[in-house]
Amino acid sequence: METRFLRAIEVSEIGMGCMGFSHGYGQIPEREYSIGAIRDAYEYGCTFFDTAEVYGDVLYYPGHNEEIVGEAAEAFRKNVVLATKFHFRAEELQAGEEKYRIVRRHLEASMKKLRTDYIDLYYLHRVNDNVPVEEVAEVMGKLIKEGLIRGWGLSQVSGEMLERADRVAPVSAVQNLYNILERDCETDIFPYCLEHGIGVVPFSPIASGFLSGKVTAGTKFEEKDDVRNWVPQLSRENIIGNQPVLDVLGRYAQEKGATKAQISLAWMLHKYPNVVPIPGSKNRERILENLGGWNVKLTGEEFARLEAALDACEVHGHRGHVESEKMNFGRNWKKG
Repeated sequence: METRFLRAIEVSEIGMGCMGFSHGYGQIPEREYSIGAIRDAYEYGCTFFDTAEVYGDVLYYPGHNEEIVGEAAEAFRKNVVLATKFHFRAEELQAGEEKYRIVRRHLEASMKKLRTDYIDLYYLHRVNDNVPVEEVAEVMGKLIKEGLIRGWGLSQVSGEMLERADRVAPVSAVQNLYNILERDCETDIFPYCLEHGIGVVPFSPIASGFLSGKVTAGTKFEEKDDVRNWVPQLSRENIIGNQPVLDVLGRYAQEKGATKAQISLAWMLHKYPNVVPIPGSKNRERILENLGGWNVKLTGEEFARLEAALDACEVHGHRGHVESEKMNFGRNWKKG
């Protein structure tokens, strides 16, 4: 697989979001299946694996996902980039503890679960209203100097927040919601990141499975721990309303001998040289299918036609509005 850069960190063009092995999509697989799927992704060429300290917290325990990733990647740790995320707990901030000590404690716990003595990319999972991003940047800069992390990032941030943080300690990556149906990042995040060499790591690049075409108006999601139950685009009426987008993707998938999901990934890879999507799935076949999106190449003319056709489609159910209501862990948000 070809590679790209998150500032100075080299990664495979498509990474792997590992959350689904611990929560978010209903019943999780057996641990050995999850470990095997991660190792299969590495054998395919994926060198970028994304997790977080809270993945698994809803039904299991904090760090459940990090433990799986750590065990899976231990044998090839030096060949891959591991990204994880932390958040400030309300009780930590109320106690008035020094920010560096708080972050260092979270980092050490994650390193232990990931079976490593350094983290390649360490994200602030969500900005907290009570902690200026400049203070987080200062801490991250210190951790980089100490060799405990190689780079740092922010998740679900505005362009204004990113710029404030980047002035203090250069940001390696921004992990925001971005896909064909959700393009808010094109307004401020991508322009700033392109100018400053920052990578953009879209989560939900296939719109929680909608862009694969495998989710239909009749699809029933599990009631327990399935985030797709609250994704606006996956309501019955919005699935029907967004069908023209799938029709467009279907035509290109047939032309290119690819799947709709792969066309969705090829679209963003062609559009931005600094984008590295991290599609997530708990299914091995879907994981390898998504990784295969790197090999689907659009010509300039094909991309222009695809972009024009997509722009002509009205999008129903903007998830960004829902995400913006949960962008602060200080409000006890716990979904991936």
